[in-house]
Amino acid sequence: MQFDDDADLDTSEVQDVRGGGIPGGAVTVGGGVVGLIALVVGLLLGIGPDQLGLSSGGGEPAPTASSLSEVQRSCRTGHDANTREDCRVVAVVNSVQDYWAQEFADRDARYTESPTVFFTGRVPTACGTATSAVGPFYCPGDRKVYLDLDFFDELRTRFGATGGPFAQAYVVAHEYGHHVQDLTGTLARHQDGRTGADSASVRTELQADCYAGVWAHHATTARDAATGRPLITRLTDADIRDGLNAAAAVGDDRIQQRFQGRVTPDTWTHGSAEQRQQWFRQGYRTGDMARCDTFR
Repeated sequence: MQFDDDADLDTSEVQDVRGGGIPGGAVTVGGGVVGLIALVVGLLLGIGPDQLGLSSGGGEPAPTASSLSEVQRSCRTGHDANTREDCRVVAVVNSVQDYWAQEFADRDARYTESPTVFFTGRVPTACGTATSAVGPFYCPGDRKVYLDLDFFDELRTRFGATGGPFAQAYVVAHEYGHHVQDLTGTLARHQDGRTGADSASVRTELQADCYAGVWAHHATTARDAATGRPLITRLTDADIRDGLNAAAAVGDDRIQQRFQGRVTPDTWTHGSAEQRQQWFRQGYRTGDMARCDTFR
């Protein structure tokens, strides 16, 4: 994955509060959709999502970026995105939101931007206080994506993914898939609190994977509104393989086998490795969000 060296990055789409985590306090994450690996905590502890405090929170102030955050100092151009991990994520956020803004406009709808919050340790959100252990997640309460960049190392070392820049991009695009679901009303319509291979939770996650694939299909043509040029200039077959590998690594069956030694489909919340790859491919092959109806 290659970015246009001369492109300007829009750091206003990222709030960098790394190092500003809050000590103590209970962990309650939720508001509709949890992140890629919230279930892992339950698997390790042998408890279900409802016992993890994964319910609608509130009362927690949203984090705000400092006036001179690290990304504002260091992430200015596509060249920075090609050389620094945090700047690469900024660029992916820019590209994903450029695409969805245009897609919504083409459908006579309005896309509302969602900031990504970089944090370390703990972070207050409108869905409660989250820790890095939860992994990346989208909070509908404040319509923000939350991400501890150390997760990308865990994706390789703990979950067995091959890694690579596009594996990171897949994670980010998946969370913005949840934002799209929020804007279209899908999250509000499909919350039954059940788990299992046919649950609304699994179908919601698979659709977010499909939406990530849709963005990937258009990634090298999605144009920055200010410059009229695509921010991403090259996406290779190897990049897509890294994304598919990451999708498989966080499949419920892979996680359960790795951490509890058995697969229990009745507790799935995100879908199997095969399903996650299938729906990412569906989005990438068609480039059409209408082909991402996992609820039919």
